[in-house]
Amino acid sequence: MSGNEFRFFLSCDINLPVTFRVERLEGNLPANKTSDSEIDSITDKRKAELYVECALYIDGAPFGLSTRTRLESSGQPYCWNELITLSTKYRDLTAHSQLALTVWDVSCGEDEGLIGGATILLFNSKKQLKTGKQKLRLWPGKEADGSYPTTTPGKVPRHERGELERLEKLVNKYERGQIQPIDWLDRLSFKTMEKIKEKERYTSGNSHLNLIVDFCSFEHRVVFQESGANFFSPSPVSSTNELVTVWDPEVGRTNPSEHKQLKLARSLTRGIIDKDLKPSSNERKSIQRILKYTPTRNLSGDERQLLWKFRFSLMSEKRALTKFLRCVEWSDLQEAKQALELMGKWETIDVCDALELLSPVFESEEVRAYAVSVLERADDEELQCYLLQLVQALRFERSDKSRLCHFLVQRSLRNIELASFLRWYVAVELHDPAYAKRFYCTYEILEDNMMKVSAGVNGEEDGFKLWQSLVRQTELTAQLGSITRDVRNVRGGTQKKIEKLRQLLSGLLSELTYFEEPIRSPLAPGVLITGIIPSESSIFKSALHPLRLTFRTASGGRCKIIFKKGDDIRQDQLVIQMVSLMDRLLKLENLDLHLTPYRVLATGQDEGMLEFIPSSSLAQILSEHRSIISYLQKFHPDEDGPFGITATCLETFIKSCAGYSVITYILGIGDRHLDNLLLRDDGRLFHVDFGFILGRDPKPFPPPMKLCKEMVEAMGGAESQYYTRFKSYCCEAYNILRKSSNLILNLFHLMAGSNIPDIASDPEKGILKLQEKFRLDLDDEDSIHFFQDLINESVSALFPQMVETIHRWAQYWR
Repeated sequence: MSGNEFRFFLSCDINLPVTFRVERLEGNLPANKTSDSEIDSITDKRKAELYVECALYIDGAPFGLSTRTRLESSGQPYCWNELITLSTKYRDLTAHSQLALTVWDVSCGEDEGLIGGATILLFNSKKQLKTGKQKLRLWPGKEADGSYPTTTPGKVPRHERGELERLEKLVNKYERGQIQPIDWLDRLSFKTMEKIKEKERYTSGNSHLNLIVDFCSFEHRVVFQESGANFFSPSPVSSTNELVTVWDPEVGRTNPSEHKQLKLARSLTRGIIDKDLKPSSNERKSIQRILKYTPTRNLSGDERQLLWKFRFSLMSEKRALTKFLRCVEWSDLQEAKQALELMGKWETIDVCDALELLSPVFESEEVRAYAVSVLERADDEELQCYLLQLVQALRFERSDKSRLCHFLVQRSLRNIELASFLRWYVAVELHDPAYAKRFYCTYEILEDNMMKVSAGVNGEEDGFKLWQSLVRQTELTAQLGSITRDVRNVRGGTQKKIEKLRQLLSGLLSELTYFEEPIRSPLAPGVLITGIIPSESSIFKSALHPLRLTFRTASGGRCKIIFKKGDDIRQDQLVIQMVSLMDRLLKLENLDLHLTPYRVLATGQDEGMLEFIPSSSLAQILSEHRSIISYLQKFHPDEDGPFGITATCLETFIKSCAGYSVITYILGIGDRHLDNLLLRDDGRLFHVDFGFILGRDPKPFPPPMKLCKEMVEAMGGAESQYYTRFKSYCCEAYNILRKSSNLILNLFHLMAGSNIPDIASDPEKGILKLQEKFRLDLDDEDSIHFFQDLINESVSALFPQMVETIHRWAQYWR
């Protein structure tokens, strides 16, 4: 949705029941009236038992049955957090529908004690359905009055509203996504708001009782309209002086006269003159500024006009092509024709920019075909880094048998690893109802072309055998899925399930211990596996009971694989692909941070394989060895080394900590705890389990950097030389990855149509969050200061010298 559009639903079209959540009661309950005798003072100490009665009134008359919440007696603050669903549907509501909420206390033992009530209109003055959190001030001792107009409005009177009410209104907008989040500013704002709340409570004595109710939100605003009417008609102007809101369907559309002027200014008859035009000094500065824009940024009308004007002089600037193609009016056939001619003569762009041309922004088949021709220059190793996104980009093609589809298939015929991964990436998307046909078409083209491959002169297998070796991967995963189900059904503990697994492998499914023909490992197609070793296979102690299987390899070695069933690991697959890519980018700049990009492959919507890396979680290490240093001393002791371990081992630990600190910050990895931070015995630390990315986190107040106290202590504390070295590696890695921000943003943009949860929920917002983490407004020196401040801020939270927000961050690791 572009910024100048207003999209909305009509209330008469929403065939869903009215739903809201009764959250909590804020403020102090009134003291008992009878407290003269000792008996009364004892009864004062009783716990109140409260419930909320909810009733819907339409045009002042009750509509449907009232609903009650459960009893809540846990003491202040009283928190129900209960979802209420009424029998009435949104389409049945009128503009004057209101909710009447009354709080009752049943702990008296006599008649129900009335605490207070309040009412709230469901539509605001602009005829829009109210959404998000609403704070209702209760009228003490009064039952909610559903008549219209009501005598118990929950809205705080205008003359009584203070700074707190203003801020709460803004927080409501923020939670609905109407205010763009800025992490560092938000943290400061919420910290200040807490102080204002405390001050307000202190000055007002918290004399009012407030009920917090949360109305459900929709993808767009909901505007009131009665069934049958085209638009809600305003009152006749003659009878009222009130302002009336009228929806203008032309708002946000292009002004025809401006559009005509733009076409005249860009008239193709001026092409001869444009060839000799050179930008002035100021114009050149403006163009250079535009060329530095991120691939997610839209160009303004003036910027588009500027690039079009100097298109001929920009042809030697390869970075300018993607920006120029954004300026083209593709609906104008003559302009589009000239743009394509220029594109063919332009300085050849980098692979990174070619990925941008495959995003949903560019619909021209010629432009997308040009992007593919640039990709043809990439070697297999680089292509594999982007393969996941290139498969997703098939969604944005104009046809099922696109140039991109044929390119991926042809490159796969020359490389069995590419063929194996392409087949899996496409097969997983066959469950997508919107694009199943397109992915199935790609699958068929791959199969048909591979079957035609003849045997090589160097003894390479023919196409039929190669394809069958890939098909057997699917047969293997199907059998592993069946084993997982059988093992889960076994009653008893993990040991009983392990016994069942080994019994199945040695008995009914003994063919899995020795394959008739070797199978290419789905995780590493270059490795041939020949069977499972039952005695070295086990089950993890968790809800889904993942299998840990040890396979023999044709070369006489071993490879360990985790098979998960019942969990969508496509998000993990994406994160590990990004870790692998970033590791490659760092190594190209001669910075090896000893990362562990273990292999992950989704083999279905709810199943997949992961490479097993022998390691221990920090939780387990701290439980058994009390510190990370004690653990590393066990494997790499050195009396003369720092902290009694070898210098190499400590350096490996520091580098891996730095690498993952930077990567988890950029990707916004959430839900970090000591169980999903693992340590290898050579000192390499790495992260697993990526259920929350791009800033999402189930825990409140996550720190900006995922760095736990035990990691800092293993470096000798925040004052040691080793910790200083850690910060230096962090800043160096951050600046290297910032140089490749366009590549990373382009890859995430290609994932916009995927079914990965944290991207699918709001692709645009997720990409903007990612972009924000790169701080592209800063130069290299300022970015070092920024990142050092970020580390210091996060580490300060781990130690007890600071309070408030930092105290909350400290709780994150507990």
